[in-house]
Amino acid sequence: MNRSKLALIGVLLLVIAGCGGSNTTTTATVAPTTTADGSAPPTTEEGLPVVDPLSVSGDIVTAGSSTVFPLSEFIAAQFEDEGYGDTITIDSIGSGAGFERFCVAGESDIANASRAIEDDEVTACEGIGRSPIEFRVGTDALAVVVSPGNYFVEDLNLEQVALAFSTAATWADVDPSFPAHPIQRFSPGEDSGTFDYFVEAILDEDPAPLLGSTNLQLSEDDNFLVQGVSGDGCTEGDLSSPCAISYFGYAYYIENTDVLQVLNVEGVEPSQANVDNGTYPLARPLFIYSDATIMADKPQVASFIAYYLDVVNDLIIDVGYFPSPAADFEGAVDAWLEAMGM
Repeated sequence: MNRSKLALIGVLLLVIAGCGGSNTTTTATVAPTTTADGSAPPTTEEGLPVVDPLSVSGDIVTAGSSTVFPLSEFIAAQFEDEGYGDTITIDSIGSGAGFERFCVAGESDIANASRAIEDDEVTACEGIGRSPIEFRVGTDALAVVVSPGNYFVEDLNLEQVALAFSTAATWADVDPSFPAHPIQRFSPGEDSGTFDYFVEAILDEDPAPLLGSTNLQLSEDDNFLVQGVSGDGCTEGDLSSPCAISYFGYAYYIENTDVLQVLNVEGVEPSQANVDNGTYPLARPLFIYSDATIMADKPQVASFIAYYLDVVNDLIIDVGYFPSPAADFEGAVDAWLEAMGM
C-alpha cells in the first residue's frame, strides 16, 4: 500500500466519524493522516491501519454462529482490555439465525458464521439495502466426541460416523466388533452452521436420516451437548447403559478435554498439522460478515473488524481453532480495504 493510500484511510475514517444522520455521535480514529514527524501513518503487517481501541467509541452488535462466538468473544475482550469503553454485543444463535438477524431484521452490524452465506440470504440482505462482505477469519475442525466412559471406540470412518448419527440403534450396528450399547445422539440444532456442515460432509446434504434417528437431542447450546455426552453413563459390562456421541467445533472439545474423548476420523487425529495439510476430513472455514454502508455509517464497526483481522492469527490457536490459509486471509484484508474505498 502506498503512502497516499495510507493517508487517505485516515482522512476517510475521520470524515466518516463525523457523518451519518443520527443524533448520536460516534467517533472512531483508525489511523491519523500523518504521524508527528509528518511520515505516513502506521499500518499493521497485513497493511491495515493500526487501530487504537482507546479512541474507538459507539456500540457494536454481532450475532450468529456458536462456533465463531468464542473467537469473537476472545477478541472483543482484548479490544476492551486495550481501551474500548462501549458495548460489543455477541449473541450465539447459530449461523442461519445470525444471517436472518443481519439480512432480514437488519438488527446486527456483523454476522458470525461457520459456513458461507447462501444465495437466498444474500438476496434477503439486498432486500434491505445491504451487500454482505465476507471476511475469512479462521478454520475449525469438527470434533466427534464420546464420553470418558466409552471404552471401545477410538476411530470411526466417515460411513461409520453417518451410521452413528442415523440408522444405527446400537454401537454394534456401527461396527460388529463394538458392544451393543444403545447409541445416545447429541447434535447441534438446525440453525447451527455446525449442523449444516455436518449434514453436508457426512450425510450428503440430507438431514432426514439424522433428524429421524432415535435417542436424538438437538441444541444450539454446545455446553448442553458436552454435558449430555459426558454424563451418558456408558459402563463396561452393562449393555443397557447408553454410550453417547456428539460433534461440535474443536474449540469446545479443547475446553472440555477433562470430560470428553475425541475420536480420530478415517484414522486421522484432529490437529492443526492435519487441518493444515488437508488430511483431516472434517475441517471448515469460519467467517464474519458486514457491509460497506454499515462500516461507513458506524466507523467503530470498521475499526473492530480491522482490529479483528490484525490480531486473529495471534489469538486463534488459544481459542482452539486454526488460522485460515494465507490466500484467504489476504482476501479478507483486501475486502476490508475495498469496503473502505481503498
